[in-house]
Amino acid sequence: MSRPDDKPEVQAKRLCILKFGSSVLEREEDYPKVVAEIYRHVRDGEKVVAVVSALAGETDALLAQAHRVGGNAAPDGLVARLARVGELQSAALLSLALSKAGLRACTLDPHEMALVAEGSPLDSNLAGLDSESVWARINENDAVVVPGFIADHAEHGVVTLGRGGTDLSAVFFADRLNAHRVRLVKDVDGVYDQDPARNARAERFSQMSYAEAEEASSGLIQVKAIHAADEKDVLIEVAALGSLEATTIARLPAAKSCPPRSERLKVALLGCGSVGGGVLQLLLAQPELFQVGPVLVRTPVEHNENVVFTQSLNDALADDPDVVIELVGGTELAADAIHSALARGAQVVTANKAALARHWDSLHACAARHGGGLRFSAAVGGGAPIIETLRRITGDVVSVEGVMNGTCNYLLSRLAEGWTFEDALSAAQRLGFAEADPTADVDGQDAADKLTVLAREAFGVALQPALVPKASLSDLKPRAALEALERGEVLKQVGRVRLLPDGSVEAEVQLASLPLDHPLAAARDEENRFLVTDSAGNVHDVFGKGAGRWPTATAVFADVMDAQRALLGRRPVVGEKSVRLRA
Repeated sequence: MSRPDDKPEVQAKRLCILKFGSSVLEREEDYPKVVAEIYRHVRDGEKVVAVVSALAGETDALLAQAHRVGGNAAPDGLVARLARVGELQSAALLSLALSKAGLRACTLDPHEMALVAEGSPLDSNLAGLDSESVWARINENDAVVVPGFIADHAEHGVVTLGRGGTDLSAVFFADRLNAHRVRLVKDVDGVYDQDPARNARAERFSQMSYAEAEEASSGLIQVKAIHAADEKDVLIEVAALGSLEATTIARLPAAKSCPPRSERLKVALLGCGSVGGGVLQLLLAQPELFQVGPVLVRTPVEHNENVVFTQSLNDALADDPDVVIELVGGTELAADAIHSALARGAQVVTANKAALARHWDSLHACAARHGGGLRFSAAVGGGAPIIETLRRITGDVVSVEGVMNGTCNYLLSRLAEGWTFEDALSAAQRLGFAEADPTADVDGQDAADKLTVLAREAFGVALQPALVPKASLSDLKPRAALEALERGEVLKQVGRVRLLPDGSVEAEVQLASLPLDHPLAAARDEENRFLVTDSAGNVHDVFGKGAGRWPTATAVFADVMDAQRALLGRRPVVGEKSVRLRA
């Protein structure tokens, strides 16, 4: 929600406050679900402040422990010091999970952002925040994680904000940071006029006023948080994990809508290597959403996860899956599998840039002809949301350049440290960044395939990857990376594609020696970084990890969730701009 006194950085960035309570953070295994929710907002162009509660039951256990040890007359100030531990732990764990998935994340404890409160130790109200220090960390990261429910206090040292206090924390951050909305992520998809667990005919509010929310939410939202939002005119959304649907609470009249359909979708996973194995874990973590059919692999006997494995593509697709995830690798076999799935009208998710580069027209035509969908966010950039950025830019794109191969970037980073090429490659393969046969990465073919996809997305122009000039790491002198560093430069594999005045495109993959202050020089190890220039001269900087199991699996799963929403009628399909909520 924009205000006249918005700071310049707020006007330049969309900031969303996401609150995750113990109803969605019940156990340690739930952190990847929360990561997927945060990543969805990040790739849609938002910065995120995630406000988290302790894991379910943790605060109650700490309070019980305080009274067991300290007795029924235990001082409230000391009880608050113990009760805060659950939130501090949860915030740190979420930041670790975000980093594992390739997002830039940090945690701020109350004293690091001058988050102070006034009132009694176990039921205080927030009063102050060093917004500038928080914004400094927001600007450096995709997500900043903060503990809810707790704050510092001039007299008591540490205080808590009462039951449901994480809601109050989220509203307070939204107001002080001028965020355009606060989204309270709950175990229900909004506010209902009756308990939907008891009455299947309960109606869900699409919007309502603060007073109506206080009456209807029945403890779903902390009353203090509703009052604070009303006072500061903070827009609140109440939503479930992964949903675009929400109940909006603001100065609005009440309105109801039909709740979204709830279906368990059939999913076929083709390939279960490093990335596929990660995607399988994410699918199995949400059995209420996905029913995983036979998983296509080369050698079924080598897998022991709690699903069926098969060598037959026909068996994998026999049950007419709603969503097909192609991660088998290669080109022609993968393209055939994608065609087969699209011909059945399925939503297809792939990370295969080679198949896309060589079969773009036929794959998209097949999707359009049979009513399927084709999603490929992870095909370029891995966890760096370059595809979404291109679709989001208003106006024309004139050029895209980037460090777009995580394997090569890792190798060059090690060579700059004096490693031999053989040792660097062995380490990259051991970490899952490089394939057993790294030729496509090393020789620039992988980057050329990605440039082909980028040319389609940015300019709508066909580009043959075989015609893209490519420089190979195998042609480097042994000390080339070290010598660049001695000159105050850094050696990078850089892919570039730009639109020419006649409407054609020019592309290349080169080994460039960049000054240390060049934006692309900052990409380290398996990271990717892109610079997109539009016709107005604006440069859009896109960052993320471009290799590794979890960054790529997270990007693939984000496409899976988009496909799930499309099948439930809540999301556009192939080629359409993403739908974004605005206050």
